[in-house]
Amino acid sequence: MVGIDIVKNDRIKEAVERFGERFLKRVYTEDELLYCRSQKAFYQCLSARWACKEAVLKAFYQSYGVLLKFSEIEVLGDRGKPARVRIHREGFGDVKIIVSLSHEKDFSVAVAYVLRE
Repeated sequence: MVGIDIVKNDRIKEAVERFGERFLKRVYTEDELLYCRSQKAFYQCLSARWACKEAVLKAFYQSYGVLLKFSEIEVLGDRGKPARVRIHREGFGDVKIIVSLSHEKDFSVAVAYVLRE
């Protein structure tokens, strides 16, 4: 199953500015925050992960009928390599998910594909 999402980067920036660490810790894992804080484009990095979590949520629900929380979806970055996703929910840790993320000045987008064997 496939999921897709697009988000305006300013929307995430405004949420961070308004709610600060409370928002960041509710949505992102420590590793996601460490990775994004190491990037020049901090808000675009966060936005791409938001879009990815939304895309994974949609594809995962279509595949399994299970609605994940953002905190259960971790988007792992590795400079120069495609992002990977880890699911933090019992019974679904080995699910294969392929994702593609992209961001630019105003928008971030992500596509997720859940492989169900």
